[in-house]
Amino acid sequence: MTTTPQPQILAFYRTSGAMADADAHAALFDALPDDVASLAKVPSGLVLHQYIGGAYGEKVSEARAQEVHIRAMGDVLASVLKRDPAPLEQARPPSKRTIGNCRDFTLLLVAMLRHKKFPARARCGFATYFENGKYLDHWVAEYWNGERWVMVDAQMDDVQRKLFRIGFDPLDVPRDRFLIAGDAWAQCRDGKTDPGAFGIMDMHGWWFIAGNVVRDIAALNKTEMLPWDVWGEMPRPGSELNEAQFNRFDALAALTCDPDKHFDELVRAYESDTLKVPPVVFNAVTQRPETV
Repeated sequence: MTTTPQPQILAFYRTSGAMADADAHAALFDALPDDVASLAKVPSGLVLHQYIGGAYGEKVSEARAQEVHIRAMGDVLASVLKRDPAPLEQARPPSKRTIGNCRDFTLLLVAMLRHKKFPARARCGFATYFENGKYLDHWVAEYWNGERWVMVDAQMDDVQRKLFRIGFDPLDVPRDRFLIAGDAWAQCRDGKTDPGAFGIMDMHGWWFIAGNVVRDIAALNKTEMLPWDVWGEMPRPGSELNEAQFNRFDALAALTCDPDKHFDELVRAYESDTLKVPPVVFNAVTQRPETV
């Protein structure tokens, strides 16, 4: 049973932090629809996933693929508008969409929902619906509908629903189809699931799950980073965790599994030097430090 959030928590998630701030482009959100179902359709008309372009008949060049490293929402929107200055509700042809990934679809929806005064937050974790038997690195949005937090996968448009044979409503993703990172950690610690099934490509295991726990904590504090940004006490790729690390991530994962109950603790934990996103993070894809 999750905790009903206090009014101040809902107020916190109605506004964006620096990463999801639309900046100079915020006024463009005014013209968007006011309902969640319509808003959830918008990101897929603006962003093309770097690895799924073929499903849309579009080859993503290496140069275009570099757009996945854009962090801030204002810069994402600038990239969208540079390719096509049409209103945001107008879906672009795939050739004119900015290149991104699950985090970009999620961040766009979260920013739009917050602009429309819905409490909303990004969640980092693992999806079961891309590959049988695998829990793949993924992000979804979560909004408060007045009774509960509802998960929405804005990446799952009609093309991808067919491609991945999605049998559930992406506007209400079941919590056994997308596991937040803390739930994934807990299930593996309880021996219910193999940690080796969690990750992406050739990267998987405890270190990967722990990294996503940290990214989810940052997102719960309205700092939504790239899926491959590394900082603080995230275990380094391929590393083995020691007993102290297991105990530490047991505690951190528990906070994220019911974030409204543990909201104050999550905020305090995030403010520590080892969890808070620093001015410079390590981009594990480009293999270089980058200024946030």
